[in-house]
Amino acid sequence: MKAHRHILPHTLAALAALAALALDARADIIVPGANGSDGVLNITENTVIDLSLAPTGVWNTNTAASSPNFGRGTYDPAKWAVVFKYSSVSIRSNATVTFKNHPSRAPVVWLVSGNVVIDAGCVLSLDGQSGNSLQLLAEPGPGGFRGSGSPLGPGPVTSASGFGPGGGPGSRGDGESGFAGHGGTSDYWPWDGRHAPYAYNGIYGNPSLLPLIGGSGGGSNRHGNQGGGAGGGAILIAAQRTLNVSGVVQANGGIGGGPWDSNHMSGGGSGGGVRLIANDIVGGGRIVAVGGAYWYTPGPGRIRLERVSTDGGLVFLPASPSVVPLQSGDTAMLWVPDSGPSVRVISIGGKSTPTDPRAAFGATGADVSLAQTTSVKVIVETTNVENSATVRVRMTPRAQGHLIEREATASEILNESPKVIRWTVDMPVNGGYAAIQARVIRP
Repeated sequence: MKAHRHILPHTLAALAALAALALDARADIIVPGANGSDGVLNITENTVIDLSLAPTGVWNTNTAASSPNFGRGTYDPAKWAVVFKYSSVSIRSNATVTFKNHPSRAPVVWLVSGNVVIDAGCVLSLDGQSGNSLQLLAEPGPGGFRGSGSPLGPGPVTSASGFGPGGGPGSRGDGESGFAGHGGTSDYWPWDGRHAPYAYNGIYGNPSLLPLIGGSGGGSNRHGNQGGGAGGGAILIAAQRTLNVSGVVQANGGIGGGPWDSNHMSGGGSGGGVRLIANDIVGGGRIVAVGGAYWYTPGPGRIRLERVSTDGGLVFLPASPSVVPLQSGDTAMLWVPDSGPSVRVISIGGKSTPTDPRAAFGATGADVSLAQTTSVKVIVETTNVENSATVRVRMTPRAQGHLIEREATASEILNESPKVIRWTVDMPVNGGYAAIQARVIRP
């Protein structure tokens, strides 16, 4: 509601104008970029939002209502996010909302100038796919990472690992395959004394979900004929007014492929990330970000709430979300600040990497192509990261091999303010496609 300047014919009109001014003076939180330029999102039936339609640009660029890209959001590679700027969001009539990934598999960001309502019976899902036996990588929710493939050939040598910072290793023939980690360690219960546990319990990310990141994929089974589940995705919903979740928001990992036994079961993907920012968070619904498995679970995801007030009726899995109080008029922090830490792989085997890598595994060509070799030098560059930090580089083959993770060594300080350091590590190489990732563990 807006108050306009005009001549008031009588006292009643004056009182109405004062009431309008009082409503406009409400001190909601401030969400940068939440200007409603993508219009209203009103969903009353099962809907798939196709993130691949988002044009590439700067996240806070506005799209004209007359543009064919109106309502499609914006993919910002610098933020690694598909960003929508809605005036309001309403999901009703028992509708389920899912997403088709952007080629970058970037997470989803909704910046809302008004209210968000997810009615009872409705589901907003960023779940990862379950593993399969079709030699396809299970697709994650947006912001998550793929499950392992199911390569051809018998024997444990053909098992493969899941992707992502906490991707589960493939089985080495001594039991089930690795279950991915994320916000916590995975539970593992071995079948018997002959099958020792082999679950990767890697924890990564941080409670703030800055940067926004989802779950990792599980490893394939001991015979290599069932792929691992994919990681749950990640979403940030930032509403300047009320966020009412009476339904379900979920970012669960996918279940590992295969029947439930020690010879065939693959690892499940880990839970993703759900970050909610609003002036008021209300409703009696559920926020869920757990790992996918039949019996024991991979690592859980992360849930983050930032709000002025909440009615306390929501149910969370994992049960202990990170909660941060806000004051009316506070400005939400959406992104890692420019002064924050960053890391990226800048070269592999002497070849520069693209600034927006896709790890397409042949669908559109490799990000970096190398001649056949047994090892490569990987160079990683960090900004605003201490010399005493640990930089780990992970190489995950597309198939026919296990993940390898090694610690890089600081080799050159390029700048002191801001601190820019280059780190190097030699990584062994198998033939075929592989994904390389770097992460920083700060002291």
